[in-house]
Amino acid sequence: MVVYRVGRKKFSKELKGEGARLHGGRWNHILFPCIYTSESRALAVLDYTVNISIEDIPQSLCITAIEIPDTGIHELNVADFPRNWKKSPAPASTKDLGSQLLKTAIAPIIKIPSIIIPQEFNYILNPKSTGSKDFKIINVDDFVYDARIKLF
Repeated sequence: MVVYRVGRKKFSKELKGEGARLHGGRWNHILFPCIYTSESRALAVLDYTVNISIEDIPQSLCITAIEIPDTGIHELNVADFPRNWKKSPAPASTKDLGSQLLKTAIAPIIKIPSIIIPQEFNYILNPKSTGSKDFKIINVDDFVYDARIKLF
């Protein structure tokens, strides 16, 4: 299976989860590395868009395609989530849930419904899992962010 992430060009070829480790995210606390990916390029762009302000979008972006195994995926359903899982900014309850799954390394990949389109999925990759050796970057494309996406 191939998943996608949007990010700065200088980090496009790394699979350490350093950005998430340094800054945290909806499904991880600071100090818990992970790699946020999506099942399509379009969903990756949408998720990137809701998590960045127009002023902070860098000039040099890429979309990275990552091949992951079809096995070893721990799937979470909305019923598993805290009630406030869609709240913005991300609540501690979602960070607690994701960080616990990353810490226990229950699976190298966590499949989660997107907040934006719950019928589509994001995949959180755990670089600390033994299964992370099977993550492989297969393509990196330059991406020019169209600012019209952020304009209201």
